[in-house]
Amino acid sequence: MYFDYAATTPLHPKALEAMMPFLTDNFANPSSMYSPARAARKAIDEARQAVAEVLGATPAEVFFTSSGTEADNWAIKGVLKKSDHIITSEAEHPAVLQTIRYMEKLGHPVTYLPVDGEGFVCPKSVQEAIRPDTALVSIMLANNEVGTIQPLAAIGEIVRESGAIFHTDAVQAVGHIPVDVNELKVDMLTISAHKFGGPKGIAAQYIRKGIAVQPLLHGGAQEKGRRASTENVPAIVGMAAALKAAIEEMPTELPRISALRDKLTNEILATIPYTHLNGPRENRLPGNINISFKYIEGESVLLHLDMLGCQASTGSACSSGSLEPSHVLTAMGVSHELANGAIRFSLGRGTTEDDIDKLMGILTTSVTRLRELSPLYDDFLKGRGD
Repeated sequence: MYFDYAATTPLHPKALEAMMPFLTDNFANPSSMYSPARAARKAIDEARQAVAEVLGATPAEVFFTSSGTEADNWAIKGVLKKSDHIITSEAEHPAVLQTIRYMEKLGHPVTYLPVDGEGFVCPKSVQEAIRPDTALVSIMLANNEVGTIQPLAAIGEIVRESGAIFHTDAVQAVGHIPVDVNELKVDMLTISAHKFGGPKGIAAQYIRKGIAVQPLLHGGAQEKGRRASTENVPAIVGMAAALKAAIEEMPTELPRISALRDKLTNEILATIPYTHLNGPRENRLPGNINISFKYIEGESVLLHLDMLGCQASTGSACSSGSLEPSHVLTAMGVSHELANGAIRFSLGRGTTEDDIDKLMGILTTSVTRLRELSPLYDDFLKGRGD
């Protein structure tokens, strides 16, 4: 039972099918001149067109990178000049937050916007933070830990009026909810293939026409001279095929997964005492559930679940080595105790109602056993805890 689709997804069969010819017979470098290379170049062009259509962009505005992290780094580092002011939120993915902290060390002033108790950034706070020297605003579309979908169109309108550049990390959103760069009023948008059934090691950056972004990687003339490196043809083709499949399946998968999310959320809160839903009920990613189990640690729950054949996480896979509580939950005002007891269950294409039923049996047993061993829970029962 796999409940960690927010960390990565299984490769969609249509993606594998599209990739196979370029993993076997046609291994040509698309920058070469002979016919197999031209076929590889044509496949890249078609993939770029497919990604652009999904995003509401033009092919000339789509650039392929090796990962969402690379794309986020490129978006942030590529548009800034000396001493430019940056605005971001306290609940961003580490790929954005750590990059901006690095730029802060280089002398860029940064405003870190707070989020409310459900993880939302208030558009008014963006407006109040904008200064004459603000060059970049980076706010994620959907949070990877608690699933909060930000009011990005409202924020985008404010940023556009200011003349600053607006970037969003949409890695968790694309392929799961409708995303249109024009409706969101963004100048740059990051996506990553392995979050929607594509292969790992490939991502894309939307850059609106007219936005000047300096290359992060220097070398050859690939990607119109803006991202040097031999193109990963199989991965690019697989990404486009997976995204196309995700969009085709969305009319049925989005309501199905949302219903499973609500079923699991309601059953956990009703069946297991002293639990707390982190993030909003509405305006939340269809497959995201983040629950805090009071009086026990999330890592202990994960170990129990794993031994019984169920995979979940405590939050971002990119932060799994940290001993600190989730920075997202901390920013939302969640207590240290509740943050340490948080588990993220993320659902996807392969999740079934039977999986939900089996998980509930395993989870109830695991939480009960761990609380029996918990000094905090013992203190609570004896009336010494809060």
